[in-house]
Amino acid sequence: MINKELLITTIVFFLIVNTTYYWKGKLGLFAFPAFAILVLVYFGLAIALLRQIYFAIKERLADKKSFFIIGLITIVLALTFFKPFGLINFDRLEGDNVLLAEREGAANCMTTFKLKDDFTFKEQNVCFGVTEVSGKYHLQNDTIYFDNVELGRHENEFYKFAVIKPSKFDNSKILGDLIRYKDLTDTVGHELWITKNELNKLQDKKPNR
Repeated sequence: MINKELLITTIVFFLIVNTTYYWKGKLGLFAFPAFAILVLVYFGLAIALLRQIYFAIKERLADKKSFFIIGLITIVLALTFFKPFGLINFDRLEGDNVLLAEREGAANCMTTFKLKDDFTFKEQNVCFGVTEVSGKYHLQNDTIYFDNVELGRHENEFYKFAVIKPSKFDNSKILGDLIRYKDLTDTVGHELWITKNELNKLQDKKPNR
């Protein structure tokens, strides 16, 4: 691989890794194969780095351009190792979380649900793939209603509303249960375990519609 191709590959890899937040939830079942490809590219760049160092030493550091590509690959690999999901916390930039809830299901599947202080929500499901559902919400008495829902890949419907109930578990980390319902006829609902609840911060705020 010539230096130009290696340079482009390194830059593209860095950009893809650092925008993971925005694309991982749109791939669905293809998310894990995409991550596997990124891992292969990472090790491929590591091998390419060793080759560049070898040839630079062999040529007695005569090619000054090799210093740049060696330095660039080293920085990208190091940053990716310590920050595998990117340098910027885009989730924090989108607002503070006023409610966090999660639940681990069968086969280590994990559902994570977040309510933001700007009256938006996001749910991420990691189960043989990654899917995300997002939208807005509003509070009415003790009920959370979901609005303008954007379904993720392989998702057909979402819950209409949710209520918070006391936890069934004697666990200081679980602050309550978030029960979500498809509609008024849904008597079972879907339960998530609340790990953060600061909805009281929204008492003087109103959603922008």
